[in-house]
Amino acid sequence: MTNHSETTGSSENGDIPEPEAIGEREGGARKMRQHEAGDPAGLHVPGPAYDGHGGDHQVTLRTPAELADALPYLLGYRPEDSIVLVALHDKDGRGRFGGRARLGIPANADDWPSAARQLANGLVKGSERRGARPESMVAFVCQEPEKGQTGQQVMERLKPLAHKLRVECGSLDVTVVEALCISDGRYWSYCCDNAACCPSEGAPMGLPGTSVLAAAATYAGIQVRGSLRELRARLLPWESAAALAQETALDTASMALVPRILDDEGRAGVADETLELAERVLDRFAEAQPVSGMLLADLRDDELLGHDEAARLILGLQDRGTRDRAAEWMEGDEAGRALRLWRSLARRCVGPYAEHAAAPLTLAGWVAWSTGDELEAREALAMALGADPDYLFARLLHQACNEGLDPESIRSCLRAERKDRGRAETDSSEARADRSESRADGSEVQADGRVTQADGCLAQADGLEARADEAAVKAGGSAGPADGSPAAAPTSTAVPSRRRRRPRSIGAVGATGAAAGRTRAGDRAPGVRAPRRRTQPGTARPAGTARPAGASEAGPRARTGRKAAMPYVDAGQEVAQPGHSPEGEE
Repeated sequence: MTNHSETTGSSENGDIPEPEAIGEREGGARKMRQHEAGDPAGLHVPGPAYDGHGGDHQVTLRTPAELADALPYLLGYRPEDSIVLVALHDKDGRGRFGGRARLGIPANADDWPSAARQLANGLVKGSERRGARPESMVAFVCQEPEKGQTGQQVMERLKPLAHKLRVECGSLDVTVVEALCISDGRYWSYCCDNAACCPSEGAPMGLPGTSVLAAAATYAGIQVRGSLRELRARLLPWESAAALAQETALDTASMALVPRILDDEGRAGVADETLELAERVLDRFAEAQPVSGMLLADLRDDELLGHDEAARLILGLQDRGTRDRAAEWMEGDEAGRALRLWRSLARRCVGPYAEHAAAPLTLAGWVAWSTGDELEAREALAMALGADPDYLFARLLHQACNEGLDPESIRSCLRAERKDRGRAETDSSEARADRSESRADGSEVQADGRVTQADGCLAQADGLEARADEAAVKAGGSAGPADGSPAAAPTSTAVPSRRRRRPRSIGAVGATGAAAGRTRAGDRAPGVRAPRRRTQPGTARPAGTARPAGASEAGPRARTGRKAAMPYVDAGQEVAQPGHSPEGEE
């Protein structure tokens, strides 16, 4: 699988800023030596102005060999299958390195003119936008020989490409002062015919790290990160046996998550789940033991991330709102762990899910750019555009990175969004707490209302019972004893009950005989039944009297809220005298 820049020739990086910290510290025991003879261009690599020294410290490169050896330090990696242009700015008759631009060498030679035109225009126009148009250029073509070829054959095959570069730069009034081919550990100059310095079989390059610029870079802390192929391998999809298991996990997660993502209500839930899972993985990465070497580090991260977890994260990041929230992990300790996660996810976009790599690759490019690693940022963003050429976020970031813009403006926007969202979540939590408290208060008020209502019902029941008792007393007092004898006084204490019994006594036909001296409703509490009437001591049924035939054992009762039923009496029926307790009374 190849890089997008290699297959189409799209610009990988426009005008790249000067490398930092190349030079030497004045006042120290060590001083960087400078060559006095060689390349007439007098190319200088500027160094930093250290504290206490306002001068501009520089290393002078004067030979094609030094230029060839300087290329990895100018780019930050060893280019392979690449066309590279380096701008030179004239100062006091000496060229100073400016911006750099690189393209992959198109496989078809018919595409070489357009690639040369694109590269030259991109670098010159980009430099003009920043007010530093280059006066001259240095061109490099780098490619390793295929099996059965030699480096000299590669040089001969790429000579038309070098010529196109010189023509395109000349059409923009920019001279190419040197054009070099680097292949198989040797270099050739397309501009020098002197066999003494540039033999036809090529000159061997020096051992890595032994040149003047290598010493300066080492002194300043600059490191070459290997080849571009090694850097790209960290972002390419798996091609191992594990790729099949990952593809199966992606199929399963796709059936579960895609319908939810397409639903407005389900999308928010998927976003929250994706970010929560990503945070758990980041914590897992933070606890992992450090290892040395890129390969071992990537293998460790792959072991810490399961197939199902990777599938859910990859699919969740296809939602752009979720992706933008994930982009907020861009600074401090979060950035390093997030970059490891995005690399790992990019490696999991296998098989038919290759286009899904645009999201994690873009996030990897953004975090790399935010932390100052423009090399990986440009490569990751170029690969994201290779996976999905219409991915707008990758295109904008790629352009901004190539233009040398400061990522702080984007960081500020993401910080503000993160802060606003946190404030909104806090306000939402407080609002939910207030609503819960209001509901609790409403429940209390409702409960108090029920208690009050219950009390009212009880009071109403007591009032109804009191009125019923009063009505019963009045009904009982309207009929006295039939013989006019005094009423018997009650001999027992009243017992509360919902049922009250009345003595069965008949005063006259069609009238109820109420006991004389019955307790009035005003003399007792509501709801307390009247005392049962007892037979006075010494009184008995007159001799010779008998209970009427067919008379019921129980007479009419007076219940609360009801009137006593009027008994039916036949003519000639004997009536119980007052003061006598009839048998069978309940």
